[in-house]
Amino acid sequence: MTLTLLLDLDDTLLNTNQSVFIPAYFQALAKELAPQVKPEIMMRALLAGTNLMNESEDFSHTLQEVFESVFLPQINVPPAQLNPAVENFYDHIFPTLQSLTSQKPEAKPFIDWALAQGFRVAIATDPLLPRKATHHRIRWAGFDPQQFEIITSYEHFHFSKTHAAYYAETLGRMGWDDGPVLMVGNDMERDIIPAKKLGLATYYVNGESARVSKNEARGSLSDLRDWLESIDFKDLLPAFKSTDAALGVLSATPAVLNGLARNLESNQWTQNPAPGDWTLTELICHLRDSEREIHQVQIKLFKEQDEPFIPRPDTSVWASQRDYLHENGVTALKEFNDARRETLAMLKNVRAEEWNRKARHAIFGPTNFLEIIGFIADHDRMHIQQAWDILKKIKS
Repeated sequence: MTLTLLLDLDDTLLNTNQSVFIPAYFQALAKELAPQVKPEIMMRALLAGTNLMNESEDFSHTLQEVFESVFLPQINVPPAQLNPAVENFYDHIFPTLQSLTSQKPEAKPFIDWALAQGFRVAIATDPLLPRKATHHRIRWAGFDPQQFEIITSYEHFHFSKTHAAYYAETLGRMGWDDGPVLMVGNDMERDIIPAKKLGLATYYVNGESARVSKNEARGSLSDLRDWLESIDFKDLLPAFKSTDAALGVLSATPAVLNGLARNLESNQWTQNPAPGDWTLTELICHLRDSEREIHQVQIKLFKEQDEPFIPRPDTSVWASQRDYLHENGVTALKEFNDARRETLAMLKNVRAEEWNRKARHAIFGPTNFLEIIGFIADHDRMHIQQAWDILKKIKS
């Protein structure tokens, strides 16, 4: 089984004293933009934008879009006028902050070993900064950004690391592989707890000697290789069984599709990767109609009946019957976003005890509300895998 490693960056692979680095970063940016924005105004806008990114659960807008929705109105400078200074800052000023960080000697040997093992390695850093800033920090740690399969940044991701959906979005953007996954990080609140909520195995980098219990692994980065060599990777298989996990996947799915479909050429939406395969447009239409006509109906049945019977219509004929191929894929994706937003609103106020309400499923027999929502999440994951595979084939 191929292991997927999600690796935090700051104070996991790179020594970064955040209490020193972040103020220096903000001050340097304020100084660079001072000819156009008063520093006190810029700092207030920067903090407001950062706070909104941390809070955002909007899967239809990237964190950059969320940030700019607050930042730009507050500084009242047109983007075209501001952007040259911002680009100059990240090209020439931000790199001078490297002196506030230092490399971890144990990081490079571990990454070299992990890549040699064929592991899928992602830099799962909080996507609150632009890609340029994140790539600089990766180089400061002693690596080439091209070494990693994916690097999270605010241009392309929709959730901060405070949300389980961030981890679901990251895995979705990697194709939702069914193999083992390990999140490695040093921050309990942003790396470990949200990843556990999704059902992922975690390794807490705390600088101490390795300590492993049934529910937790922790130790130094130096201990990580030995620990991985000593365990059965089956123990690292995700368990998407909780309410938090199901909701995390459901929130992330439209974000993943929005990210994967971004900047597609119009012909790629209807390009058939192989005879008999769905196109991306057909897949999105299937998800949209399943959301409206199956998933939302199932949730309503639970609200209306004590122990409902959950039907499962045959959707295999929809693509041809409804002529999905000739729909507009961009429009269908927006409609799926809207439908999923309605679904999540229906689930928002479900009480803890209601997740255990019983039902009988047409295919799976006796079940409960949580398991039904879990089936929806599994359906999402399956079709994300399919979408990822379609795009891989048509882009190769």
